[in-house]
Amino acid sequence: METPDLAALRRSYETAGLAEAEMAATPAEQFARWFAEAVAARLPEPNAMVLATASGEGEPSARTVLLKGHDSEGFRFFTNHTSRKGRDLAENPRGSLVFPWHPIQRQVIAAGVVERLPDEESAAYFRSRPYGSRLGAWASRQSSVLGSRAELDERYAELAARWAVEVPVPDFWGGYLLRPATVEFWQGRGDRLHDRLRFRRTEHGWTLERLSP
Repeated sequence: METPDLAALRRSYETAGLAEAEMAATPAEQFARWFAEAVAARLPEPNAMVLATASGEGEPSARTVLLKGHDSEGFRFFTNHTSRKGRDLAENPRGSLVFPWHPIQRQVIAAGVVERLPDEESAAYFRSRPYGSRLGAWASRQSSVLGSRAELDERYAELAARWAVEVPVPDFWGGYLLRPATVEFWQGRGDRLHDRLRFRRTEHGWTLERLSP
Protein backbone atom coordinates (compact mmCIF):
# COMPACT_ATOMS: atom_id res chain seq x y z
CA MET A 1 0.00 0.00 0.00
CA GLU A 2 1.23 3.50 -0.79
CA THR A 3 2.26 5.80 2.01
CA PRO A 4 0.10 8.95 2.35
CA ASP A 5 2.95 11.12 1.12
CA LEU A 6 3.55 9.04 -1.99
CA ALA A 7 -0.17 8.81 -2.73
CA ALA A 8 -0.43 12.60 -2.56
CA LEU A 9 2.63 12.94 -4.78
CA ARG A 10 1.11 10.61 -7.33
CA ARG A 11 -2.12 12.59 -7.45
CA SER A 12 -0.22 15.86 -7.84
CA TYR A 13 1.72 14.53 -10.85
CA GLU A 14 -1.47 13.27 -12.51
CA THR A 15 -3.24 16.59 -11.97
CA ALA A 16 -0.32 18.70 -13.15
CA GLY A 17 0.29 16.80 -16.37
CA LEU A 18 3.16 17.64 -18.69
CA ALA A 19 3.35 20.71 -20.92
CA GLU A 20 5.84 21.58 -23.64
CA ALA A 21 6.72 24.86 -21.93
CA GLU A 22 7.90 22.95 -18.85
CA MET A 23 10.39 20.78 -20.73
CA ALA A 24 14.14 21.30 -20.62
CA ALA A 25 16.03 22.13 -23.80
CA THR A 26 17.48 18.63 -24.16
CA PRO A 27 16.41 15.12 -23.14
CA ALA A 28 19.54 14.74 -20.99
CA GLU A 29 18.54 17.77 -18.91
CA GLN A 30 14.93 16.63 -18.68
CA PHE A 31 15.94 13.12 -17.67
CA ALA A 32 18.28 14.47 -14.97
CA ARG A 33 15.37 16.51 -13.60
CA TRP A 34 12.93 13.58 -13.57
CA PHE A 35 15.51 11.15 -12.21
CA ALA A 36 16.22 13.50 -9.29
CA GLU A 37 12.48 13.68 -8.59
CA ALA A 38 12.19 9.87 -8.70
CA VAL A 39 15.02 9.63 -6.16
CA ALA A 40 13.41 12.32 -3.99
CA ALA A 41 10.13 10.37 -4.09
CA ARG A 42 12.04 7.41 -2.60
CA LEU A 43 11.04 5.01 -5.31
CA PRO A 44 12.62 1.56 -4.96
CA GLU A 45 15.65 1.42 -7.26
CA PRO A 46 14.80 4.38 -9.51
CA ASN A 47 17.81 3.44 -11.65
CA ALA A 48 16.24 0.09 -12.59
CA MET A 49 15.37 0.04 -16.29
CA VAL A 50 14.05 -2.52 -18.73
CA LEU A 51 16.49 -3.09 -21.59
CA ALA A 52 15.02 -4.54 -24.79
CA THR A 53 17.27 -6.01 -27.48
CA ALA A 54 16.89 -8.22 -30.53
CA SER A 55 19.17 -10.81 -32.07
CA GLY A 56 20.51 -10.60 -35.59
CA GLU A 57 17.50 -12.69 -36.66
CA GLY A 58 15.14 -10.25 -34.96
CA GLU A 59 14.21 -12.40 -31.95
CA PRO A 60 13.39 -9.96 -29.11
CA SER A 61 14.24 -10.22 -25.43
CA ALA A 62 14.00 -7.92 -22.44
CA ARG A 63 15.33 -7.78 -18.90
CA THR A 64 15.87 -5.34 -16.05
CA VAL A 65 19.32 -3.80 -15.65
CA LEU A 66 20.64 -0.90 -13.59
CA LEU A 67 21.51 2.52 -14.96
CA LYS A 68 25.06 3.41 -13.93
CA GLY A 69 25.45 6.81 -15.55
CA HIS A 70 23.64 9.34 -17.73
CA ASP A 71 24.69 12.52 -19.49
CA SER A 72 24.41 14.25 -22.86
CA GLU A 73 25.93 11.19 -24.57
CA GLY A 74 23.32 8.77 -23.29
CA PHE A 75 22.68 6.01 -20.76
CA ARG A 76 25.35 3.64 -19.36
CA PHE A 77 25.03 0.11 -18.02
CA PHE A 78 27.37 -2.85 -17.45
CA THR A 79 27.00 -6.56 -18.06
CA ASN A 80 28.57 -9.80 -19.27
CA HIS A 81 29.36 -9.57 -22.99
CA THR A 82 28.57 -13.28 -23.41
CA SER A 83 25.07 -12.97 -21.90
CA ARG A 84 22.02 -13.00 -24.16
CA LYS A 85 21.86 -9.20 -24.21
CA GLY A 86 25.58 -9.03 -24.91
CA ARG A 87 25.22 -11.44 -27.83
CA ASP A 88 22.19 -9.54 -29.13
CA LEU A 89 24.06 -6.25 -29.03
CA ALA A 90 27.05 -7.77 -30.83
CA GLU A 91 24.74 -8.89 -33.67
CA ASN A 92 22.31 -5.98 -33.62
CA PRO A 93 23.68 -2.93 -31.75
CA ARG A 94 20.39 -1.19 -31.06
CA GLY A 95 18.25 -1.16 -27.94
CA SER A 96 15.43 0.46 -26.03
CA LEU A 97 15.22 1.40 -22.35
CA VAL A 98 12.14 1.90 -20.18
CA PHE A 99 12.21 3.45 -16.71
CA PRO A 100 8.91 2.28 -15.14
CA TRP A 101 8.32 4.77 -12.34
CA HIS A 102 4.76 3.58 -11.73
CA PRO A 103 4.23 5.02 -8.22
CA ILE A 104 4.49 8.56 -9.63
CA GLN A 105 2.81 7.61 -12.93
CA ARG A 106 5.85 8.34 -15.04
CA GLN A 107 7.88 6.50 -17.64
CA VAL A 108 10.92 7.41 -19.69
CA ILE A 109 11.51 5.48 -22.91
CA ALA A 110 14.77 5.84 -24.84
CA ALA A 111 15.84 4.09 -28.03
CA GLY A 112 18.97 4.22 -30.13
CA VAL A 113 22.31 2.74 -31.05
CA VAL A 114 24.25 0.87 -28.35
CA GLU A 115 28.05 0.80 -28.29
CA ARG A 116 30.64 -0.66 -25.96
CA LEU A 117 32.37 1.64 -23.54
CA PRO A 118 36.18 1.89 -23.62
CA ASP A 119 37.97 -0.85 -21.67
CA GLU A 120 39.45 1.71 -19.27
CA GLU A 121 35.99 3.01 -18.30
CA SER A 122 34.67 -0.51 -17.80
CA ALA A 123 37.69 -1.47 -15.69
CA ALA A 124 37.36 1.62 -13.51
CA TYR A 125 33.71 0.84 -12.79
CA PHE A 126 34.43 -2.86 -12.16
CA ARG A 127 37.03 -1.98 -9.52
CA SER A 128 34.47 0.26 -7.76
CA ARG A 129 32.01 -2.63 -7.29
CA PRO A 130 31.71 -4.50 -3.98
CA TYR A 131 34.06 -7.46 -3.63
CA GLY A 132 31.23 -9.99 -3.80
CA SER A 133 29.85 -8.50 -7.00
CA ARG A 134 33.28 -8.65 -8.64
CA LEU A 135 33.55 -12.34 -7.76
CA GLY A 136 30.00 -12.90 -8.96
CA ALA A 137 30.86 -11.53 -12.39
CA TRP A 138 33.44 -14.32 -12.75
CA ALA A 139 31.31 -17.03 -11.16
CA SER A 140 28.25 -16.52 -13.37
CA ARG A 141 28.45 -17.59 -16.99
CA GLN A 142 25.47 -15.39 -17.56
CA SER A 143 22.52 -16.76 -19.57
CA SER A 144 24.11 -20.23 -19.90
CA VAL A 145 22.30 -23.32 -18.57
CA LEU A 146 23.31 -24.15 -14.98
CA GLY A 147 23.15 -27.69 -13.60
CA SER A 148 22.30 -26.62 -10.05
CA ARG A 149 22.61 -23.80 -7.53
CA ALA A 150 25.35 -25.82 -5.83
CA GLU A 151 27.44 -25.64 -9.00
CA LEU A 152 27.29 -21.85 -8.92
CA ASP A 153 28.04 -21.65 -5.20
CA GLU A 154 31.03 -23.98 -5.56
CA ARG A 155 32.45 -21.90 -8.38
CA TYR A 156 32.03 -18.74 -6.28
CA ALA A 157 33.80 -20.37 -3.31
CA GLU A 158 36.71 -21.48 -5.49
CA LEU A 159 37.14 -17.96 -6.84
CA ALA A 160 36.95 -16.44 -3.35
CA ALA A 161 39.77 -18.75 -2.27
CA ARG A 162 41.82 -17.84 -5.32
CA TRP A 163 41.28 -14.06 -5.11
CA ALA A 164 40.97 -13.18 -1.44
CA VAL A 165 41.64 -9.47 -1.99
CA GLU A 166 42.05 -8.35 -5.58
CA VAL A 167 39.72 -9.57 -8.32
CA PRO A 168 40.95 -9.07 -11.90
CA VAL A 169 38.72 -7.43 -14.48
CA PRO A 170 37.11 -10.10 -16.69
CA ASP A 171 37.75 -9.74 -20.41
CA PHE A 172 34.15 -10.88 -21.03
CA TRP A 173 32.54 -8.13 -18.96
CA GLY A 174 32.10 -4.41 -19.55
CA GLY A 175 29.96 -1.37 -20.15
CA TYR A 176 27.62 -0.12 -22.84
CA LEU A 177 26.34 3.29 -23.85
CA LEU A 178 22.91 3.71 -25.42
CA ARG A 179 23.03 6.85 -27.56
CA PRO A 180 19.38 7.83 -27.90
CA ALA A 181 17.75 8.80 -31.15
CA THR A 182 14.49 9.35 -29.26
CA VAL A 183 13.62 9.92 -25.60
CA GLU A 184 9.97 9.95 -24.58
CA PHE A 185 8.68 11.38 -21.30
CA TRP A 186 5.34 9.83 -20.32
CA GLN A 187 3.13 11.32 -17.61
CA GLY A 188 -0.03 9.55 -16.48
CA ARG A 189 -3.31 11.47 -16.71
CA GLY A 190 -6.96 10.71 -16.04
CA ASP A 191 -9.17 8.70 -18.40
CA ARG A 192 -6.06 7.16 -19.97
CA LEU A 193 -5.39 10.46 -21.77
CA HIS A 194 -1.73 10.50 -20.81
CA ASP A 195 0.81 13.16 -21.76
CA ARG A 196 3.59 11.88 -24.03
CA LEU A 197 6.33 14.29 -25.09
CA ARG A 198 9.14 12.90 -27.21
CA PHE A 199 12.53 14.35 -28.05
CA ARG A 200 13.69 13.20 -31.50
CA ARG A 201 17.22 13.73 -32.76
CA THR A 202 17.52 15.48 -36.14
CA GLU A 203 20.46 16.82 -38.14
CA HIS A 204 19.80 20.19 -36.51
CA GLY A 205 19.59 18.92 -32.93
CA TRP A 206 16.63 17.83 -30.85
CA THR A 207 13.01 18.46 -31.76
CA LEU A 208 10.13 18.03 -29.29
CA GLU A 209 6.81 16.52 -30.35
CA ARG A 210 3.62 15.45 -28.60
CA LEU A 211 2.33 11.91 -29.17
CA SER A 212 -1.24 10.73 -28.86
CA PRO A 213 -1.78 8.68 -25.69
